[in-house]
Amino acid sequence: MERIENYIIFENNDFIAINKPSGLLSIPDREGKEISLKKILQEKYESIFTVHRLDRDTSGLIVFTRNETTHKLLSKQFEQRQTEKIYAGLVLGSPANKKGSVDGPIAEHSVKRGMMIIHQRGKEAQTDYEVIEDFGIYSWMQFQIHTGRTHQIRLHMKDIGHPVVCDELYGDGKPLLLSTIKSKFKLSRNELEERPIMNRLALHAFRLQFQDANGNLINLEAPLPKDMMATIQQLRKWRGKK
Repeated sequence: MERIENYIIFENNDFIAINKPSGLLSIPDREGKEISLKKILQEKYESIFTVHRLDRDTSGLIVFTRNETTHKLLSKQFEQRQTEKIYAGLVLGSPANKKGSVDGPIAEHSVKRGMMIIHQRGKEAQTDYEVIEDFGIYSWMQFQIHTGRTHQIRLHMKDIGHPVVCDELYGDGKPLLLSTIKSKFKLSRNELEERPIMNRLALHAFRLQFQDANGNLINLEAPLPKDMMATIQQLRKWRGKK
């Protein structure tokens, strides 16, 4: 990973907002052997407190607090659903309803560790979705989650038949190749095999809104990563040539 400074979106004495890269753990896992964002921040700052987390493969906005007072304040807002959490993502196919809501309680899979299912015994979960751009084979979407369950967006998108691109758990896990969308695609001479334009979970925590200790509304945004931007640009180009 590059220097952590390159990923800082905002920081003050109370909290720090990071644009987390895909593939990095938010907090240490049970074994604690792998590097995590929290561990990196603890090496830079004296004290770091966890408020929420992102899946390892989800990129985007995550906030840690730097003192206990702010930690209590933000944790309460997250628990009481007073925050606004907006995600962006690319899904397979074209949803019939361009705007909608998925209400499906989420529980842990009884056999497969680390996997979640929609089940009555689960915790309440609600995701609002909207198609921003429809490319037919893929759709660029925006999600607002009103709860913060593990794998919530991924599971809810699978439930409506449009899993997130490159989702190994709930989708086909296949990388997005330029040859899939470009009919006259040719490999360059020095390439033996095609390099995917998107090879990780196509989900990004884009915007987060909450109140600070003074009652000010904090509205933060994490720019889209280069691979996501490049993928959307290619899909727009392909759609324009159809």
